[in-house]
Amino acid sequence: MRAALPELPSSHPIGALLPALYAEDGFAQRFTGGLDAVLSAVLSTVDNITAYLDPDLAPEDFLAWLSEWVAAEVDPRWPLELRRAAVSRAVELHAKRGTVAGLVERVELSLGVRVEVLDGPGASWSPEPDATIPAGPDGPVVVRVRPGVAAVDRERVEELVESLCPGHLRCVVEVLDGEPGSDGERGGEAG
Repeated sequence: MRAALPELPSSHPIGALLPALYAEDGFAQRFTGGLDAVLSAVLSTVDNITAYLDPDLAPEDFLAWLSEWVAAEVDPRWPLELRRAAVSRAVELHAKRGTVAGLVERVELSLGVRVEVLDGPGASWSPEPDATIPAGPDGPVVVRVRPGVAAVDRERVEELVESLCPGHLRCVVEVLDGEPGSDGERGGEAG
């Protein structure tokens, strides 16, 4: 939280800006010195505003506000470095929202797990002009999750996949233990 920092010197002391008449006035200098102590944190923040707007440098309490500016969904339970990465990559991830790549990157970034998506539905078409539209495939999108940097928390994975899966699709989460090709726990739907 930004607050008065008595030990922080003012970058622009008010006493030095007063007319010469008040330069030797002890009361005026003490009075403006008190204002300097209060305003030093504000002036320091303004002087360093570019650092506040950089997710890699912003103070932790400012990062939550910065995440709202770019609509980054960050969980306060995440470690600080993960929250910084999510805010830094927010615009890039928004551009990929609704795609397989976007789903994979977001889940991997947010939960520290490895993800593979088997994109089931696809598209249907007819080679005949003016033909009736064929029924589209109705299989689910399968999101396979394996432990990565972190262990798999099934509930959090399902919650995140449900929020990221496009509304017209059905997403199914499979949690697998170990390396690709090994049999593990399966099942569970999200969305």
